[in-house]
Amino acid sequence: MDSTAAAPMSGRKAQAARNDALIREAARAVFTADPGAPISAVAEHAGVGISALYRRYGSKEALLQSLADEGMDRYLAEVERALADDGDPWEAFAAFMRRCLDIGAGSLTMRLAGSFEVTEDMGRKGREIHAATERLLDRTKDAGTLRSEISVGDVSVMLEHLHTIRIGDDARTNRLQHRYLALMLDAMRLTDATELPGPPPGWLELRGRYGD
Repeated sequence: MDSTAAAPMSGRKAQAARNDALIREAARAVFTADPGAPISAVAEHAGVGISALYRRYGSKEALLQSLADEGMDRYLAEVERALADDGDPWEAFAAFMRRCLDIGAGSLTMRLAGSFEVTEDMGRKGREIHAATERLLDRTKDAGTLRSEISVGDVSVMLEHLHTIRIGDDARTNRLQHRYLALMLDAMRLTDATELPGPPPGWLELRGRYGD
């Protein structure tokens, strides 16, 4: 018998885990639609009691911090996955963008910018994300398949805007988001196109959106 196998959770712990998953899913939906929504709207959307929510998260800010931190982890995992792909650099980059769109990477974090305190760990993680994304862009540019002006800020803003597309049901919304991502990717690959107007948003501009 494998002694390292995780023991099954008790009924109470399993229910708590299910409640937490429901709360986090509901919070992503509620706060993406309305960052100013009360925390009670999350409990209602999740179908759990407000007391169950407060047992896990002591305040709306604590919930927002947790969701933003989780989003950063998911994005970082995707950029590291792209960097580990030693196949065609453009295909690795394009696949990275499509995965980020599907997991909602960056959408909630940007949507809620300024509505919660950025922890020291989140600041460190943000710098790590910025540097990793820059490496991915540099590799794609070195392969001659990405416009030289494209920066980390451009990627962040494009993903944020794509996530604002909400037409029809979830399936229709997803197809439309990917439709417009495909158009953006085509434009990003036009390496001999006219230079883009103005500089891209820099690290300090993006960081400043969080109130720091």
